[in-house]
Amino acid sequence: MMKKIITFFVAAMIAVSTIHAQTIAEGIKDINYEKDKTAISILKKLYDANPKDPQTIYWYGQALLAAEGLPTPDQLNAAKAVYQKALTDGVNDPFIWIGMGHVELLQGGDLNSAKQKFEQAITATKTKKGENPDILNAIGRANADGNSTTGDPVYGIEKLKRAAELNKTNPDIYINMGICYRKLGGENGGDAVKSFLDALARDPKNVMAQYQIGQIYLSQNNKEALESSFNGAISADPTFPLAYLSLFKYYAEKDVNKAKDYLDNYVKYADKDPSTDYWMADYLFRAGKYNESLAKAKEIEASIPAGSMPRINILYAYDYDRLGDSIQAKSYAEKFFAVATPSIVQPSDYDLAVKIFSKFPGSEMQAVGYLEKAIAADPSKENKILYADQAASLLGKAKLYTDQLKWYQKVIELKGGTTSEFDYYNLSMIAFNAKDYVQTMSIAKNYIAAFPDKSQGYFFNVKAAKAIDSATAIDPIIQQNEFLMKDSVKNKKLIFNNYYFLLVYFVDKMKDNQKGLEICDKMLALYPDPGEENDFILKTKDVLQKALAPPPPTKKPASKSSTGFVSGKAPGSAT
Repeated sequence: MMKKIITFFVAAMIAVSTIHAQTIAEGIKDINYEKDKTAISILKKLYDANPKDPQTIYWYGQALLAAEGLPTPDQLNAAKAVYQKALTDGVNDPFIWIGMGHVELLQGGDLNSAKQKFEQAITATKTKKGENPDILNAIGRANADGNSTTGDPVYGIEKLKRAAELNKTNPDIYINMGICYRKLGGENGGDAVKSFLDALARDPKNVMAQYQIGQIYLSQNNKEALESSFNGAISADPTFPLAYLSLFKYYAEKDVNKAKDYLDNYVKYADKDPSTDYWMADYLFRAGKYNESLAKAKEIEASIPAGSMPRINILYAYDYDRLGDSIQAKSYAEKFFAVATPSIVQPSDYDLAVKIFSKFPGSEMQAVGYLEKAIAADPSKENKILYADQAASLLGKAKLYTDQLKWYQKVIELKGGTTSEFDYYNLSMIAFNAKDYVQTMSIAKNYIAAFPDKSQGYFFNVKAAKAIDSATAIDPIIQQNEFLMKDSVKNKKLIFNNYYFLLVYFVDKMKDNQKGLEICDKMLALYPDPGEENDFILKTKDVLQKALAPPPPTKKPASKSSTGFVSGKAPGSAT
């Protein structure tokens, strides 16, 4: 899960001293910068000093939720405990209700129950001037958090639009709105960028708006735009670690030396904790120092609670794969995918899974299961297509053609629009390999209708029809020959072979010698000159003509019947 921008509530909402407000603001900034260790430290001290201040309680809970990029069950429960204690202690504040609803969304609870808490908070803070924009903003943020299946981003956008009408200066409303649009995926990327630009219109030096725009361009692999956005964030605040980390990730597979420069700056400004060390281990892998990467990963693992950093296991898998130990690589990949939520899985992790599991016959469906999770979690249409295509390819290599066909059909469904000739060809080939000849013919007929001037549709239609039975193949062969006759010189041999099939069918199976003669005449038109084919046709035609000729009359000797009349005449007939 990409950590979501935290809303900076207006100073007037913080009913504490100026120094206190600045300290909370510092904690919020550290949450935004993913300096979770520092944020928790600051906000916990404030919470311990004043455990009944709603703002401190709310933000301390938010720091717990944000820690490590994705809340573990313990962190979720810890945040929930903080909010629940406040309610038990009589701090019955709307922001605490929102915090409880936020936790409920992240725990996969009842969406309607969470919304009920949100609506209660809106009603409780509503005045003659209307809703409280900071309450609306906090609700929008709660629904922006998590992956694409968490919360209700459409509901969040609705509340954030109202907040933007009521508060004309707070840029964070639009940042939360942009994140909600990103969660919706599909065609909503433009609205996401517009929202972040609206945030910049309110605050031209807003680091988080620049960063979020950069994230969109990073997902599109738009080098010029992503560099402009991330460097814009760095220009606004050179101590902002996330822009350096994003640039490290971008260059990690392109220019490892340049990536290292960005990593050094990230380490310089980020919290000093195991999550920072993880990226150093990742760099060592990128630099080809696999044993050093393994050693660093083991050092990190020894310093953290078991299972608290799932990506350690996939890093082991990467290293062992490069070291040629497929068994270890598979083992660690299985450990990773067994516990990893889709939001922390990167596209390259699925690539690795496909690579590893394809080496173990019988494990293909396991890898496909991971790809299914990727499709469900990733809002990017392009990534969904990539994952589905990987599944189809993996199943094809395993010769599981029926399953491959279903997945390739999903690829085409995800692409939308007009089916390309390349896709028609692949569909036809896979369906034929799956021995689903009826579906092959159906696909081939659509192929012919879409691309009547291309030969492969006719080819698959005939091939599948022959696999069903010879009678089914007649019309497809006739149709194919009509197409091939557009260049009878080039296609002469194939046309001749098709005619031979028709000849055998009509003469041997249908006993239609007259039809056979007609086909022979067409074959002679292809090969009029002496040669093997011409000789065959002439001999065949001679046999058919003789078979069609009436038998010559024969003179039978008269024989006297027992009744005394000549054979061939009816009894009692005239002489």
